[in-house]
Amino acid sequence: MPESVYVFKVALSGSKDIWRRIAMRPAQTLDDLHEAIFTAFDRYDEHLYSFFFPKRRTTSTRAIYDSPEYTHPDAAEEPDPFSDKPVGNAARTKLSALGLVAHRKFVYLFDFGDEWWHDITVEQTAAPCKPGKYPRVLEKHGDSPPQYPDIE
Repeated sequence: MPESVYVFKVALSGSKDIWRRIAMRPAQTLDDLHEAIFTAFDRYDEHLYSFFFPKRRTTSTRAIYDSPEYTHPDAAEEPDPFSDKPVGNAARTKLSALGLVAHRKFVYLFDFGDEWWHDITVEQTAAPCKPGKYPRVLEKHGDSPPQYPDIE
């Protein structure tokens, strides 16, 4: 059976007209997804990040923070002094291990200081895998805002 890929729609929270569609192989990791998002949104300065998997769609920051979390490898090595919640290492977490299904939504936070929030929707879990390199940006919609907007 030929390999299939996951397809994700990654939308900038609060700007639903700015999104990217990204295809990834099941053996790739959440860290690979982070790198694809980083590139697709024209970012240039690396920061810590986390993916959160709330049980149901929510806008409550507390509910998001309380949900299962997979984070940057450096952040995963250091325990959170304010929480005893276990945190997964995004670089060790393969997409295939997450039990993703179509229409599943989860959240990505890039840069814990400036807080770039993204809403991610699993659009497909068995899309045809075309030859070439993955992750692959399939579609871009809307211009990326600058990573550090002018305050003036």
